[in-house]
Amino acid sequence: MKLLIDMNLSPRWVQIFQEQGWDAVHWTEVGDARATDATIMYWAREHGFIVFTHDLDFGIILALTRALGPSVIQVRTQDVMPSVLGERVIGILRKYKAKLEKGALLTVDERKARVRILPINA
Repeated sequence: MKLLIDMNLSPRWVQIFQEQGWDAVHWTEVGDARATDATIMYWAREHGFIVFTHDLDFGIILALTRALGPSVIQVRTQDVMPSVLGERVIGILRKYKAKLEKGALLTVDERKARVRILPINA
């Protein structure tokens, strides 16, 4: 699994994911910090990455465009630090790995995770 961590999440997530044997890169390592969400989505799709974000706009882009990818994991909690969410996110990613690899929007909050297969139909 290859994960692209969005600007709004700590670069510390890179190490958390790499410790699981997954490729992970923070957007600041590969792109312009001022890049649009569409640019980040394009890069992730072209390079085979799943976007990991705290930004709801990525899910909206998937819904509006009915895109088949890239997969997006959006975290919907107040505290998004790896020290708080790391174990929970790792467990959820393991559970939904196959769906993410095929194309999905995965939303994670404090209590549950919800997965929607791409494309998202209104």
